Amino acid sequence: MLEKIIDLDKELLVFLNGLGSERWDGLWLIITKQLNWAPIFLFVFYWLQKKIGWKKFGFYVLFIAVMILICDQTVNLFKYSFERLRPCNDTEINGIIRLVKTSKSFSFFSGHATNSMASTVLTFMILKRYYKHAYWLFLFPLIFAYSRIYLGLHFPTDILTGYAFGAIAGFMGYKLYSKYILRTS
Repeated sequence: MLEKIIDLDKELLVFLNGLGSERWDGLWLIITKQLNWAPIFLFVFYWLQKKIGWKKFGFYVLFIAVMILICDQTVNLFKYSFERLRPCNDTEINGIIRLVKTSKSFSFFSGHATNSMASTVLTFMILKRYYKHAYWLFLFPLIFAYSRIYLGLHFPTDILTGYAFGAIAGFMGYKLYSKYILRTS
């Protein structure tokens, strides 16, 4: 059963990665860098601060930082426990996929997907009461994590597992934030 899932995962990676072309490689290399998203983050932070005030916003930043730290450490624990090779290092498929970027670290599961989903879920849960279109925030983790498949750095299950873990972490972060910050300030 596990072998079948791994085979399907590789087939899906080959398909999704194969949708790319050299013409778009530069764009996806820009998309995959967190710092390049800073203008959007600043805009969202501005929205958030205007609605919840400076004090609650300060706690929000603290919650995001701690949540990302916990997510990163958990991802690293999994990566070094499972030691799954990245697609770019997997000799079974690296000759048939487009290798746009390489990395020597392990693949399972994606820190990019985990952190982007965790921060988005927490932010969405706070903003949804103020903005009816706050769901647009979810474009960030979708595009950001797909860049990892496009570049040949992660398998789809790495991304989906990262999304699941990140969504749980973000929801738990929101529950704590809601209980201790939103209700007490």
